[in-house]
Amino acid sequence: MRQALPGKVLKSAISIKSFMVFTLAAAIGLVSIAPVSAAKKDSRYAAIVIDANTGETLHSSSADSRRYPASLTKMMTLYLTFEALSKGRIQKDSKVVFSKNAAAEPPTKIGVKAGGSISVESAILSLITRSANDASTALGEMIGGSEENFARMMTAKARSLGMKGTVFRNANGLPNTAQFTTARDMAKLGIALREHFPQYYSYFSTRSFAFGRQRIANHNRLLGRIKGVDGIKTGYTRASGFNLVSSVQDGNRRIVAVVLGGTSGASRDNQMAQLIKTYMPQASRRGGGDLIAKTDTPMPAVAVAKAQLPKRNAPTPDMRPEADLVEVADASQDEAVESVEEVVAAAVPAPKPTITAAAQPKIAMAATERFGGKIPFQIRKAKDRAPSEPAGVEQAYAEQPAPAVQALDQMKTASVPSGWAIQVASSPSDGEARAILDKTAKKVPTVLADASAYTMPFEKGGVTYFRARFAGFDSKDSAWNACNALKKKKIACYAIAQ
Repeated sequence: MRQALPGKVLKSAISIKSFMVFTLAAAIGLVSIAPVSAAKKDSRYAAIVIDANTGETLHSSSADSRRYPASLTKMMTLYLTFEALSKGRIQKDSKVVFSKNAAAEPPTKIGVKAGGSISVESAILSLITRSANDASTALGEMIGGSEENFARMMTAKARSLGMKGTVFRNANGLPNTAQFTTARDMAKLGIALREHFPQYYSYFSTRSFAFGRQRIANHNRLLGRIKGVDGIKTGYTRASGFNLVSSVQDGNRRIVAVVLGGTSGASRDNQMAQLIKTYMPQASRRGGGDLIAKTDTPMPAVAVAKAQLPKRNAPTPDMRPEADLVEVADASQDEAVESVEEVVAAAVPAPKPTITAAAQPKIAMAATERFGGKIPFQIRKAKDRAPSEPAGVEQAYAEQPAPAVQALDQMKTASVPSGWAIQVASSPSDGEARAILDKTAKKVPTVLADASAYTMPFEKGGVTYFRARFAGFDSKDSAWNACNALKKKKIACYAIAQ
């Protein structure tokens, strides 16, 4: 019995050892798949991989479920910034002034004090690398006039890109329960950024940039780690989890992948790396045509979000309203609000301040500079003169050729008619507003044969702007019918009661 005991003990020891080895191996295996399993169990998790050449969905997991975008929101802020750059409304060296509101945003931020400014290009780089909340808000206020209005522009642009499950409430992605998106929508936006703005897309591959005495590194740790990754954006809040949109190109193959709701930055990055490894070989080498709806594609009227409109009209930086429409889930308003400008201008009408001829050029120039537009050559030349020549601005403005709109009946433009009208533009220049009226009247002479063209000044932030409108419609229906006819000629407009 004494000889048999050691054998049993030995067998038991071997069994215990084998069990421990098996358990350890199983544990190692579980660790290797933990990021995927944990992610799929997390209610915040969602993912998608889209072939950027064909638009085919290669992988999808809760891709159409609502999620919080966090700093992925800045992708749309950058889209609208790139759009403003491409249309010449702002320049890379235009100054982005930080309001008290922008300067007070919580980290991450670059810390510019209220009243301070940076260039548009520095703001772009700060969003892409540090995901700066303060710079994002400052850009939104610069382009949209206010962050609230900019958020409406963001949502309208989302609709025009086919992002049906997204609503924006701010420019930076800081927590807001009314702001949401889907993995599919973020993939569409990622593809749109590359397709629509190839001249600016390289910003997303910036590894770091110098800002003052500091060098700011990019939060996207997949740059340089995973072959072919050239951007785009990371994001995180407690409610959203760890988010990431990645664009990847390997030869002729291109994909955009999205991971939302990661449990940590590392697990999110590992999950993205696995998606890229798995689905990049399945991507097509050849394109299949346009994937993203063009921003000027007409869309049917849709309902505006259930949200409080601004207390007074705030102009967009566009000289003409965009053709973008706003559609938000659970909308309750009966009237269809169609353009970005309509979302803003449908508020309580602003007072009608008067403006002297001498002050008009200064106001027009100030407004143009504020929104990054091009200053007329005569005014720009006068502006660059020495401070001892203040009269030069008025003189230069007076020397400009009279706008073509003078052919319109001036008696009809001298006062604000009653009844229904349609608005086609707003501008910081009365002359430009009148020129738009003249051009519009010539383009659709039959529709506007009995209409009266006029401009209507209103003030915002100490600057006077001019609405370009046609009056003479005896009912809401006749005004909307005329507006619909203009839209068929790709003239953005909306109807309003005087």
